[in-house]
Amino acid sequence: MSERAVRVDTTSQVPPYEQIRAQLAALIRTGQLTDGERLPTVRQLAADLDLAPGTVARAYRELEAAELIRTRRGAGTRVAALPSEPHAHDAHQLGTLARDFTSAARALGAGTEDILTAVRNALNSEPDTAPAAVDSGKGGPRTTEASVKVTAVRHRLERQA
Repeated sequence: MSERAVRVDTTSQVPPYEQIRAQLAALIRTGQLTDGERLPTVRQLAADLDLAPGTVARAYRELEAAELIRTRRGAGTRVAALPSEPHAHDAHQLGTLARDFTSAARALGAGTEDILTAVRNALNSEPDTAPAAVDSGKGGPRTTEASVKVTAVRHRLERQA
């Protein structure tokens, strides 16, 4: 199974909990996380992202409210079965994410065509699976990333190490 990741940009105008919620929702809706897959615990994901547990808990609560995940005592947090009817996207949220991306791209010096090309490439490619937590240490944007994969796979890999 390929590793899927959640990234949080602490310099973004989008709150960290919303970045987590939106990325996990996208992974679930696109089938990259499937029905029954176990998500990391709130504490584990918070530690991986260097965030407060309450931030991750809020993202998980919102995903539960949207019926994308379910949490059961003793069974952990798992991806819920997708509803049979298609989900309508939130146009306001989509606009906010687009503005946030565009602002960050322009800060890097990218022009309109470069930005459009990057979006087209992202739409036509597999998700980035590069590992890491990135902190440039140069006062630039700080982005953290955490793996979101089946817990059993994580434990198996840890035992092998």
